[in-house]
Amino acid sequence: MSTIDWNDFMKVELRVGRVQRARVFAEARKPAYVLEIDFGPEVGVRRSSAQLTALYTPEELVGRLVVGVVNFPDKQIGPLMSQCLVTGFHDEQGRVALCVPDRDVPPGTRLL
Repeated sequence: MSTIDWNDFMKVELRVGRVQRARVFAEARKPAYVLEIDFGPEVGVRRSSAQLTALYTPEELVGRLVVGVVNFPDKQIGPLMSQCLVTGFHDEQGRVALCVPDRDVPPGTRLL
């Protein structure tokens, strides 16, 4: 594992957002959802493709807090322009479990 310094870490904008909408991303090659996430007034609402279909339904995702990287460049994923990266961890079966705060915090709060 390589090490980084504090300045490297500070370049990554990890922020809390609240999922406003979630729908099946029918055009995706791998099962995924399209999420619209509110990252607060400074960042705004961003869209993302997220491969969360094994553990979550769209209905379960709406209203949930998530942690996303908001300063990656936009990425074209099929017909969707993904504007952030939702973070998660693979479990033993390869399913993605969301990385989430364990308490309610305001959308836009930065991880430090």
